[in-house]
Amino acid sequence: MLGDFTYCNPTRLHFGKNAMSALTEELAKYGQTVQLIYGGGSIKRNGIYDQVIAALEAAGKTVVEDAGVMPNPTADKLREGVKIARERNVDFLLAVGGGSCADYAKAVSVSMNCDDDPWEKYFARFEEPTCEIIPVGVVLTMAGTGSEMNGGSVITNHEQNLKIGHVFSTDVAPKFAIMNPEFTYSLPKYQMVAGIFDIMNHITEQYFSGTDDNTSDYIMEGLMRGLVKASRAAVANPEDYEARSNIMWTAAWALNTFVGCGKAQDWEVHMLGQAVSAVTDATHGMTLAAVALPYYRYIMDAGLPKFARFAQNVWGIDAAGKADEQLAAAGLDAMEAWMREIGCVMNLAELGCDESMLETLADATFVMEGGYRKLTREEIIAIFRESL
Repeated sequence: MLGDFTYCNPTRLHFGKNAMSALTEELAKYGQTVQLIYGGGSIKRNGIYDQVIAALEAAGKTVVEDAGVMPNPTADKLREGVKIARERNVDFLLAVGGGSCADYAKAVSVSMNCDDDPWEKYFARFEEPTCEIIPVGVVLTMAGTGSEMNGGSVITNHEQNLKIGHVFSTDVAPKFAIMNPEFTYSLPKYQMVAGIFDIMNHITEQYFSGTDDNTSDYIMEGLMRGLVKASRAAVANPEDYEARSNIMWTAAWALNTFVGCGKAQDWEVHMLGQAVSAVTDATHGMTLAAVALPYYRYIMDAGLPKFARFAQNVWGIDAAGKADEQLAAAGLDAMEAWMREIGCVMNLAELGCDESMLETLADATFVMEGGYRKLTREEIIAIFRESL
């Protein structure tokens, strides 16, 4: 490993079928008034809401509800959440849901005591918090983003056609996460698969960078092999506890910064996919799936040894008689076959995009420098066109 790094992760995880039993004890460590953050109401239909309310009542908390967090939380919704937090002088933010709720909660946490507009300060200017941060906890109901164990927050501004992520310091990371794999059973298959590909892409964004012999790469190869196996089992039987638990655990380790240690990291697939989400409001994981293969096939020659290694160590492709170019291409073909097998979206047309939108998508795409190629605007448009 050649890179210098500091690693710290302060999030306490409670994992398994009995994870909820720890919630009341965790809540007791924090202040009186809790802003309960959730999405469209599915947690009321599946019974998770009742369990959370019971834990809050047992801890003697005053509950302020903040519902309606959308899959791609917006700047307007963020301002609404900050207003709620200020008016009720909340002490703690409890996000019950997937990554969108956790991202939103973290954005509120750094904004409640800050006078600046949160979008402008954190997502346009990328400034760091200069005010008191309100602590956050998470009850996870969807595996994918890893937001339950990191300081990241992604917010969408539809007026500006921008979707921007800000990775804050560990001070903003959730203080704890309740992770019961059974809570993910009720997810529709489309959302489950979107989460699975989000996990895979979190890993590949970090894996396809650097040329040194890096321990992180070996860890990531194991995580990817395990994810492929678990995804197939979960698609066949959504209530396969072992599969869903492995998916949930892999999601946390894919993006809690651990496997990125010592890595340059790419993240261009996320920049392309987030541009699509900003313009179409499409599901995050599926936007990544639609653009990933065209991007990786475009940059493959620049990182050929790593793509050849990916084919062998993740997909088990025999290298005998194959040049690196053939091996690398076979690895991406294997990933494509797996994506089709589990039900990923494979092109942007399925998400409502067409040729007339390419310039707008390019305008919304940030260019990253950590991967094997730094894209030009013309290359970004070409990749979007190939993704149609």
